[in-house]
Amino acid sequence: MRSDGESVELKDYWLTIRRRWVVVLLTFLIVLGAATAYTALSTRLYASNVKLYVATQTPDVATAASAGQFASQQMASYAEIAGYTSTAQAVSDVTGGSLPAEDLAEQVETAVSPDTVNLTITVTDTDPVEAQALAAAYGTVVSDRIEGFNTPTERTTSFVTVSVADAAEVDTVPVSPQPLRNLGLGAVIGLLLGIGIAVMRDLLDTSVSSAEDVQQVTDAPILGHIISDGAAARKEPQAALREPTPWSEAFRVLRTNMQFVEVDHDKRMFVVSSPLPGEGKSTTTVNLAVTLAMAGQKVALVDCDLRRPMLATRLDVDGGVGTTSVLIGQVKLDDALQTLDDSGVQVLASGPIPPNPSELLQSQAMGELIADLRERFDVVLLDAPPLLPVTDSAILATQVDGLLLVTRHGKTTRDQLDHALERVSAVGGKVVGVVINMAPSKTAGRSYGYGYGYGPLEPGHEPSRREARKERKTAARAASSRGKRTKV
Repeated sequence: MRSDGESVELKDYWLTIRRRWVVVLLTFLIVLGAATAYTALSTRLYASNVKLYVATQTPDVATAASAGQFASQQMASYAEIAGYTSTAQAVSDVTGGSLPAEDLAEQVETAVSPDTVNLTITVTDTDPVEAQALAAAYGTVVSDRIEGFNTPTERTTSFVTVSVADAAEVDTVPVSPQPLRNLGLGAVIGLLLGIGIAVMRDLLDTSVSSAEDVQQVTDAPILGHIISDGAAARKEPQAALREPTPWSEAFRVLRTNMQFVEVDHDKRMFVVSSPLPGEGKSTTTVNLAVTLAMAGQKVALVDCDLRRPMLATRLDVDGGVGTTSVLIGQVKLDDALQTLDDSGVQVLASGPIPPNPSELLQSQAMGELIADLRERFDVVLLDAPPLLPVTDSAILATQVDGLLLVTRHGKTTRDQLDHALERVSAVGGKVVGVVINMAPSKTAGRSYGYGYGYGPLEPGHEPSRREARKERKTAARAASSRGKRTKV
């Protein structure tokens, strides 16, 4: 019976194989293909063997036992005779010299049956008939040489006699290659090698791919798993989010989870950032804003990435007037806000790119803009630059309710996530939650659904603004009650 620890370990291996099944399958197929190619391209070899019986001539029965022991002791020496180059040369001469003696010697193997005087000589060749002819010739030559070595100069007869116990025959079944053995061995090696590579990759993989990976770094809650769907991400947000797809459902789940963040505030403001560029934080911000607006909340989407702004291009709005325009007093906030089609989301683009983004984001004007936005809207989302290259997002996080950190499934590493969190905590900011973005559908699908289908959204399906606020207050009261019971 296995212990619990062993069961968990085997389960982990199985989960690794399931997660890396493509690696296992590819490795298996490559090794099996290599074994198949090797078998198909290998030269077929045929074998023929001759068996010799070595006996010692004795004048009477009394000396037969000692004579037999003498012959048995000499069998190893007799076996070596077949491997001599001189023996191979003699065989080559007998058979017409078709092969050089050195090559012929490599085609011969000898074996002595234990505790016997039986010697087996095996010859392999690409032609079964040639293999038989060479084996027969070896039988004759080796027999003559053994008897010659055991014939004293003063005698004409040898102490031993060598007889052919089993003559060489033609065998048309090749001894090499062996397809079943090669393919079976290739399959086993391929499977084991594939599993080994999968486990090694899993051990060396430090990317954030699951809630467990995030929990190794931070206690911040996992607020959502956004499924990778390039087609939906390229569509107009308000259209894509009304389609009955797992992608749109993932954003509704994120919106629901956001209701439990900072539940004591009716008006909430969050920075949305990521450790590095290319992790989809701007797309996540836009779709989260539209999803919140679909629930009846008054939402503002502010581009605070004053270095590489993306929202104006992504939403096809005017990017010439925006955040920087308001901060330097060039325009008023009312004039800079733009309504995103029929979603109701108010967009504040970045405006002209300034030479001093960090100073602007720490200015008094920025504080006044944040206060004004908080007063006007239920939820304000600030799309900010990545945390690791610059400090802009960490600075903004100290001025709002917290930072929502977007990571990319399989790309963001645990070290990058940890350093990003350190950037925020170093300035006294707070990370309210983590979103795992661009997750495979099978991975993210385990977070919700459980067999329920995605039906089309009917008018009025989205919760109203009043209902959403009521849900947050109910959650706050429930959390408060749980805290009191815990203290008691």
